[in-house]
Amino acid sequence: MLDIEEGNPEMLIVTGQIIATAAVLANAVVYGTDVCAAVIMRSVYRKLDDATVTISAGWGHYYGDRRMPVIGAGGVITAVLTLLIALLAGQIGAAVAAGIAVAALLAWLALYVRIAKPINAEQTAAALSGIIPADARALQDKWDSILKYRVTLQFVAIAGLCAALILF
Repeated sequence: MLDIEEGNPEMLIVTGQIIATAAVLANAVVYGTDVCAAVIMRSVYRKLDDATVTISAGWGHYYGDRRMPVIGAGGVITAVLTLLIALLAGQIGAAVAAGIAVAALLAWLALYVRIAKPINAEQTAAALSGIIPADARALQDKWDSILKYRVTLQFVAIAGLCAALILF
């Protein structure tokens, strides 16, 4: 293997592949969580009364909002690192794919921060206090309404990261 200074970025390419793999794995956790919510939990919650939905979702957010940020941040950071390493290694195809992944993750994050996170906080407060808000069903419906976008954006991110991994 030649040194990078001699114009051969093999070490950067291998590093990029390792980081891209870590990005795929971290984002797969978030993607899987969103898919579970879209495919299973949304249907379950439609069968339950407002109080049960709110308590169940609230406790889910209580634990999820404490445990998932490390995984989600790790996924975004490793995706950005994949992009940067691809650029440094001169791997334009991998950089474009990683750039698409980063854009999708930033869009996902915007949806989460603006819509889901405030609802998570309200449902968590309701679960902790036992006081069900009057708009409990509307809150859950609003949370559910962005699932299709969250799932799609995570799919695009993972596909972009897989493409970057292949194109390195």
